[in-house]
Amino acid sequence: MKLRNYFSLHSFCYILLFFCCLLTFSCKKTSSSGITEVDSVALKKEEARIRKEINADQKAALIEQVIQKKITEGFNGNVLIAQKGVIIYQKSYGFADFKDTIRNNLQSKFQLASLSKTFTAVAIMKLAEQGKIGLDNTVKDYFTNFPYDGITIRSLLCHRSGLPFYQYTFDKVVRENKVYPTNQQMMEWFATTQPTPKMFNQPDHYFGYNNTNFAILAALVEKVSGKPFDEYMRENLFKPAGMKNSFIVTTKNDSININRTFGYQFGQRLPKDYYDDITGDKGVYSTVGDLFNWYKALKNNTIINKESFREMITPRSFEFPGLRNYGYGFRLWVDSKQQTEYVYHTGWWKGYNTIMFFDPREDFVIILVNNRYNRSVYNVKSLIEIMHGGNRSSTMEESILDE
Repeated sequence: MKLRNYFSLHSFCYILLFFCCLLTFSCKKTSSSGITEVDSVALKKEEARIRKEINADQKAALIEQVIQKKITEGFNGNVLIAQKGVIIYQKSYGFADFKDTIRNNLQSKFQLASLSKTFTAVAIMKLAEQGKIGLDNTVKDYFTNFPYDGITIRSLLCHRSGLPFYQYTFDKVVRENKVYPTNQQMMEWFATTQPTPKMFNQPDHYFGYNNTNFAILAALVEKVSGKPFDEYMRENLFKPAGMKNSFIVTTKNDSININRTFGYQFGQRLPKDYYDDITGDKGVYSTVGDLFNWYKALKNNTIINKESFREMITPRSFEFPGLRNYGYGFRLWVDSKQQTEYVYHTGWWKGYNTIMFFDPREDFVIILVNNRYNRSVYNVKSLIEIMHGGNRSSTMEESILDE
């Protein structure tokens, strides 16, 4: 009798344990993204808390007014503005393709133009962290036929090389022969023609914004990694950052044409340019969502460590006293003591205008991408003041016309 009672009690305990496990499993049901329902509820509560803390709804209403003004001025593209990991404003306007009346959407991919330089610079810093490239090494250490001495990787990163502009130097041969050069071909042309550097030609003596610097950096990425630039960037930057919709223009893959936009200027869709296949200084296509992921990857040290990123946003040029400066692949807005306040980069190429602007201390980012030439993209002062909640005066001009 006692033995039967023991087994009955034992069976009851097993049944009870089974139902407890079942209840726990049902309460923590996992979604396809790997987040449980309990976690999802907690995340939503935290987002709601942050939205209230930063006055997200009030800011969104004010941002809408600014963006509507930009639309009247011709803005045609996408916007994403976020703070503390929460998207405050995200919308699409206008057309990706005016001819076929295909509208922009949040998955639309835009040529980032010179905003692409931020990716190239991070790629170099990653290789430096791995000991595969030295910032104090010269270009000649990697390309022995390079005709100029003393051009270090650092001087390329902060536009202090004094090199000639490739797009003007080789323009005659490019257009007469109708060739579409690559970065490696550009390096060969420098070696064989040895063009005279521009006026301020002593390396590390003068800041001179120059696409040649970042085109060479992309060639160095290929040389050091042994991989095509687009492949290296996809594997080592885009994937780790969660940028699933981004690519380099030279990528050979049919999927890149999905949601791809076209650049317009003077009312016309612009054809492929002879210099489109030279990348590093431009050439990244991305979405506003992917750029938000890029910002988070920089902030969270996903690709490079904190020390490397701090080095990238340290001012490097002081020839012109003022509030603007340049680090490694990032433009900087500094205070009167030349301490970095804001980090950003703008871009312009063949109808595209772009800007990514962020405040590392207050953790907000402003992203605008446009595919019909319109310089109102760079007018961000009003948006910055909104993100500061009107509690901070700014000496910044209304328009950042760096590109």
